[in-house]
Amino acid sequence: MDWMKTNISTKYILLPKKLFIETLGCAMNVRDSEHMIAELNQKESYELTEELSEADLIIINTCSVREKPVAKLFSEIGVFNKYKKEGAKIGVTGCTASHLGADIIKRAPAVDFVLGARNVSKITDVVNRKHAVEVSTDFDESTYAFGEYRSNPFKAMVNISIGCDKSCTFCIVPATRGDEISIPSSLIVQEIKKAVVTGAKEVMLLGQNVNNYGRRFGASEERCDFTELLQKISKIEGLERIRFTSPHPLHMDDTFIQEFASNPKICKQIHVPLQSGSTSLLKAMKRGYTKENFINRCEKIRALCPDATISTDVIVGFPGESDADFEDTMDVLEKVRFEQMFSFKYSPRPQTEAADFEDQIDNALSGKRLTRLQARHTEIIDEIMDAQMGAVHKVYFDELKPNGRVSGRSDDGKLFFVQGSEELLGKIVDVKVIKTSRGALDGEVLQV
Repeated sequence: MDWMKTNISTKYILLPKKLFIETLGCAMNVRDSEHMIAELNQKESYELTEELSEADLIIINTCSVREKPVAKLFSEIGVFNKYKKEGAKIGVTGCTASHLGADIIKRAPAVDFVLGARNVSKITDVVNRKHAVEVSTDFDESTYAFGEYRSNPFKAMVNISIGCDKSCTFCIVPATRGDEISIPSSLIVQEIKKAVVTGAKEVMLLGQNVNNYGRRFGASEERCDFTELLQKISKIEGLERIRFTSPHPLHMDDTFIQEFASNPKICKQIHVPLQSGSTSLLKAMKRGYTKENFINRCEKIRALCPDATISTDVIVGFPGESDADFEDTMDVLEKVRFEQMFSFKYSPRPQTEAADFEDQIDNALSGKRLTRLQARHTEIIDEIMDAQMGAVHKVYFDELKPNGRVSGRSDDGKLFFVQGSEELLGKIVDVKVIKTSRGALDGEVLQV
């Protein structure tokens, strides 16, 4: 414990402890990190630092969706242990913590505690217990009131559910985050209202399958589905934009799509995870929809909301994927023309059915298919972005950038950069596209 002597008397001031946190993985991990920061700040007087060498506590908040982030974890532990100051603690949290548990400490004794993705509210309990391991996936913190912390004051991320009830054969998440439980709508609305009071005009609703919201509540008898939740949130004064991730194609009924298209507060950007265009592979993945179902839902979105942007996830090289299966994926890409696509080679994960499937695909063949998929998507993106030249969008600015620039996003999720200063932050303004590129647009502010 650090003390600073203020004068020759016996008065001392307790210096705040320093916290360094590295977050790997998805937006839910980012929000989990924000929750841990808030808890540690309020209950243990930790302050954030970006300097590893001055940290009293180092946390690695992990992802286990693919093999690479797991391998990176143990590499990072070694680096952090080498450069940390004497007496600093190292904690491992998140999905990898959930599925490896105490084995992390066995493999890396420098780790002081392990905290699973379903146990975030216990962070102040484990930080002072040497080699504490809390990784239960049955723990219900759906009604826990976390402390307030947001990395960006102009927008808020808010969990609306925890866990996942799907049984996709490639995915480890149900094993690391447990059964799906919805957070009571009153708590969600209350959290968003607090964020709006402190400057946020935009909210990102988070869940493994957000549009399955309401299937199960913990201590609540509430009856509320995702469409109804969106309607409740839309009534919050001062909130101007609502985003969400990730919905599931299986739960995109017409009522939900109609709400998405017609509600002016819902941003016209939607993530629709494909995974594969092959109906037979989708069945093997236990996704619950067919190629035709998926295309129908995307066509419905575009029919009701022509300006909507659709993003997706694709797995290439899933066990048993034939040339015809892959061509089905290419066909969906051509028909939907996704504005953004997260695509990866299949990665066998522990505690998943597909890891034991026969007909695992050769890595080189998967690589060739992925390269072809990504190359065609790059061509589509270039066409989409080049067509934006001269277009005018309403952009919400939320981040200062170097060289006198400010960044923000349009209603449909396009990233914009303009020349400007902090006076633009927290404002929605008209911006004209003056330069295009694959990943972002340069704009000119038309009015402030």
